[in-house]
Amino acid sequence: MEQQTGQACIICGQEKEEGIVIVSHFICEECESEMVRTEAEDVKYNFFINRMKKINLRMHA
Repeated sequence: MEQQTGQACIICGQEKEEGIVIVSHFICEECESEMVRTEAEDVKYNFFINRMKKINLRMHA
């Protein structure tokens, strides 16, 4: 787990110290943990998908 100092999570919006960074976007440890446990049928699944769309993963040619 990568240590961070007070970054806002793109999922919950709260400022946290521990989490991961994906393409310069911070996801707190709690949200990361909840996301990996969430089943596709769960109501929260679409919420997480929409939040993750903030991360631009397109490769530049």
